[in-house]
Amino acid sequence: MKFLIQADGGSRGNPGPAGSGAVVWDEKKEVVGEVALFLGHTTNNVAEYTALIGAFELIDAEYGAKAKDAEVYVEMDSKLVIEQMKGAWKVKHPNMKPLHRRASELATQFKQVRFTHIPREKNGYADRLANDAMDRGH
Repeated sequence: MKFLIQADGGSRGNPGPAGSGAVVWDEKKEVVGEVALFLGHTTNNVAEYTALIGAFELIDAEYGAKAKDAEVYVEMDSKLVIEQMKGAWKVKHPNMKPLHRRASELATQFKQVRFTHIPREKNGYADRLANDAMDRGH
């Protein structure tokens, strides 16, 4: 079982009204779920992590124990989240530590997780979900 996650978050102002969005595809390239959450007033980094956590939780909710054998590929345009999740960059900000810890805990439930930084223009689906959440939250 394989999944591709594309996740994004943003805030209008930083901090400001924020939203997170993620899409999860299965190995047949079919969408198995979407996440779009309005987060209130927060930073874009919090929104990015929240999108990733939401996607991991979506897979867990939909597939449960079967997800333990899954290979999960995560693509995000947030260099910060990708490098922190890979362990290449330290998590310094106190607000990010619990989010990083939660994302890391969720990642351990899968057989393998790979993190890849992608250009913003290749992350349009997740960006649209995050922006839709911000639009609904106003």
